[in-house]
Amino acid sequence: MHLPMAIGDYTDFYAGYHHAYAVGAMFRGPQHALQPNYTHLPILLDPTAEVKQPITGPSRRVDIELELGCIIAKPNQMGSPIKIADAEDHIFGYVILNDWSARDIQTWEYIPLGPFNSKNFASTISPWVVLADALEPFRTKAIENKTELQNYLKYGREDVVFDIELEVDIRTPEGDTTTISRTNSKYLMWSFPQMIAHHSLGGCPMNTGDLLGSGTISGPDPRESGSLLELSRGGKEDIMLYGMDVRRFLKDGDTITMRGRCGKPGQRVGFGECIGRIETALPL
Repeated sequence: MHLPMAIGDYTDFYAGYHHAYAVGAMFRGPQHALQPNYTHLPILLDPTAEVKQPITGPSRRVDIELELGCIIAKPNQMGSPIKIADAEDHIFGYVILNDWSARDIQTWEYIPLGPFNSKNFASTISPWVVLADALEPFRTKAIENKTELQNYLKYGREDVVFDIELEVDIRTPEGDTTTISRTNSKYLMWSFPQMIAHHSLGGCPMNTGDLLGSGTISGPDPRESGSLLELSRGGKEDIMLYGMDVRRFLKDGDTITMRGRCGKPGQRVGFGECIGRIETALPL
């Protein structure tokens, strides 16, 4: 197997409506779960809890983020925005993406400019890049957005996301495996062409091999959550695992496996397994 591309820049969006609502409600209450700009444009930053006095040390709240990743094929010149009608021509293919997060570190540093060390320590992608053409038969409608969009985000069609079945397994150091979540990429509110159009609106140059993350994908049912933050309700409830074990966040030695597939048995398109293991933190 050869490295298909060198990923240069990475941008993480926040297009998973149910994840954004659940996390916002967790920290701000249901009445203020979504910030006013959420339905107007693809957001780049996560909301988290209130800031407290920090300590320096290994994270105690390491989390997963189940996402769909988009890899850029064709670049644009600096100063030349990519029109939404042309955005799909700039997409090479898609991967399953685990954008690991350290939630306790994120809580401290996200104000005012967003996550930094809490997000930049690792990202894991699936072994297969599924070409955009292979996913054409699996287009479906995105989450309904009743907000009137700016013209540069109007796509002209409704089937702008994909019907990809997603699931997450956790294997403990003792070897017990539990499927902790099953969800679907159809729960995204924003499409990747909209993300590309928004990202390049000010003339930002996007290069071949750049990676865009959808943001955490969760469904309306709590069991369809794409993060431990949601599954444990902010670290307040245990997630039951096989072997009489529990988790709220990850421990050293835990292995996460994410899968994505679409289609019927015998006619499936898959991404392979997106696998990562938590190792003991290096001494400071």
